[in-house]
Amino acid sequence: MQIVEFSPGTLRFVEEIPKQLAPDSFVWVFLDRDAFEQHLPALQKAALSIGGSALLDLHCSDLASASHPSHYDYTSVYDLIIFRRLATNHEAASEPHANELEPRLRNRAPAAFRRISTRAVGFALFDRVLISVHPVGCFTAKSFVDRYLADAMASEGVSAAARSRLPTGPADLMLRMVNLMVDSYLDLRKQLTASLDHWQAELLNPHARFSNWTALMSARNELHTLEDLCEEQHDAMQEWLDTLHEQPLGHSAQSERDALIARSRDVIEHIERVVHHVRRLEQSAETVVQIHFSAQGNRTNDIMRTLTALTAIFLPLNLIAGIFGMNFEFIPLVHHAAGFWWAMGSMGFIAGTLGLLFWRKRYLARSAR
Repeated sequence: MQIVEFSPGTLRFVEEIPKQLAPDSFVWVFLDRDAFEQHLPALQKAALSIGGSALLDLHCSDLASASHPSHYDYTSVYDLIIFRRLATNHEAASEPHANELEPRLRNRAPAAFRRISTRAVGFALFDRVLISVHPVGCFTAKSFVDRYLADAMASEGVSAAARSRLPTGPADLMLRMVNLMVDSYLDLRKQLTASLDHWQAELLNPHARFSNWTALMSARNELHTLEDLCEEQHDAMQEWLDTLHEQPLGHSAQSERDALIARSRDVIEHIERVVHHVRRLEQSAETVVQIHFSAQGNRTNDIMRTLTALTAIFLPLNLIAGIFGMNFEFIPLVHHAAGFWWAMGSMGFIAGTLGLLFWRKRYLARSAR
């Protein structure tokens, strides 16, 4: 468990949760989900003494759950926000699966789609306390802890104006971490687009036969999953923003309230950009599949047209051969010395005439590739 006390222009890492806070200061308590139950009594004591209310049992269960979807809830004293962040490459690779078929399907999909796996991060937001529960080794918490630790080590002799980038309150710190999580979704868009562009080129290649349909459907399902995740995130942050508009100022000044609203809107706008891009990828994938089958149908039509034209050319030739193959004793040209050549010449003339006619009508034209 890490404890950071923020004051105007400065911060410090402490070993225990302070019993009293200086004016305009707040505390950030960060811990792994595996250690949540162990430190829950100390967290409840700090929430009651500094925040003004203990955490509800239902909210404690939400914070301890690793599978909880993105969610927002509130009481008269604190807010609860569950936000699912994107898993890292290492986390996605080591994720256990319920059956043997699912990992095989996911492994056949591009690496970018295998990254569409999330982890729940919980925030209990008081006026002067922020309790955040993260997965083990969470990059979000680690990046902020490392950043503020480096900031604290270089803090001596630095003016408060130069330290103005420190969070002004628990809500500001929470929004900064959520914004970092959303940025990982924004970065994922380029990888998803590049993977789908590669598949689109394979689907539209007339000289290649696409057979990786299972992986394509798995990728499509992953896009649906990502869309649902982003919609849950959007709903949670929108509810938080609506509550922020309705709450009285309390300890926050109007300028701080406006900054929180602006940052919240920015986070929501980023989530909407991810949702819009995912929907565009889904539509593009469905469109290129339809184009693929339409192109396959056109190629089949070209082949059948050519075969039909060749059949039409050889049909009169078969008729002539059939007539002269009848078992009649007296057939014109059968006993004539030049009869064979007359028949071959007639058949060649008919075949050439029909071939020229079909070529001019583009029945035998070579399809453009």
